[in-house]
Amino acid sequence: MGNCMDKRRAIVNSEEKLEYSGGNVHIITDKGSWDEKISEANKDGKIVVANFHASWCAPCRFVAPVYSKLSKAFPSFTFLSIDADQMTEISTPWDIQATPTFIFLKDGQQLDKLVGANTIKLEEKLKNLADLH
Repeated sequence: MGNCMDKRRAIVNSEEKLEYSGGNVHIITDKGSWDEKISEANKDGKIVVANFHASWCAPCRFVAPVYSKLSKAFPSFTFLSIDADQMTEISTPWDIQATPTFIFLKDGQQLDKLVGANTIKLEEKLKNLADLH
C-alpha cells in the first residue's frame, strides 16, 4: 500500500510529462530516441530545437507551455524535450550548464544556443532560423 507521498509523486510525475510534451514536442527518454529524432530531422532537412530542462527548475516550468505553442507555430522544426539531469549522456556533450537551455541544430551541428527562459528571444531565434531555412 502506497503512502500519500507516493501518490503525490505519481501526480507530479504525470503533470511533468504533460507539461513538457504538449504540441509537437517529443519527449526524449533515452539515447536511442534522441538518435532516432536527430536522424529523422537530418534526413528531412529539419532544424532541431532541443529544450534541456530539469524537473526542479521553475523557469523551465514557466517556458514549457510557450515551447509547446511554438512547436505548433513552427511545424517545420523538430522540437525535443530532454531532462538534463536524467539524460546526462545527452546533456553533457552539449555542455548544458543551466536550465532551461535551448540548442538549435541542423545536420547534427549547433546553429545557435539560448540559455534561460526568455520566451521572446526564443521566438525571435525560431523566426530567424525559419527565414534562413
